[in-house]
Amino acid sequence: MAETTAAMFGGHKTNGLVLIVDDEPDVRKVVRMTLEKAGYDVIEAEDGEKAIQEVQKGENPLMLDVIISDIRMPKINGVEAINYFQQQYPRVPLIVLTGFPDMEMATGFLKQGIVDYLVKPVEKEKLIKSVATAMEKRDLNRL
Repeated sequence: MAETTAAMFGGHKTNGLVLIVDDEPDVRKVVRMTLEKAGYDVIEAEDGEKAIQEVQKGENPLMLDVIISDIRMPKINGVEAINYFQQQYPRVPLIVLTGFPDMEMATGFLKQGIVDYLVKPVEKEKLIKSVATAMEKRDLNRL
């Protein structure tokens, strides 16, 4: 794993800030707990609309390191949210986390630059590895 630069949040060091976008509270909780144990700070949103609002708050666009998004959600769905994030924040790597695997969609997302396409329930080690890969990609984009 590449050395990540630790940002400062409330006086503690972190491996980075991750936004989880999923309409299932249990999924957000498991992902948040897994990533927090791995040293990441996490913010959550239950749909694409809330995710966009969350990212636009304060310093978040500058601090955000990785976005993990579901596809099937109410209001603004994952595809719309991902397109928005890629246009507005092209340096922030994206990971898709879905309960409805679709190989054609996965291939399309990967061609668009999505870092990983994970299927729920995702193994903790696979999630952490995917976020670490996304962090490396973000670090390369900053050079």
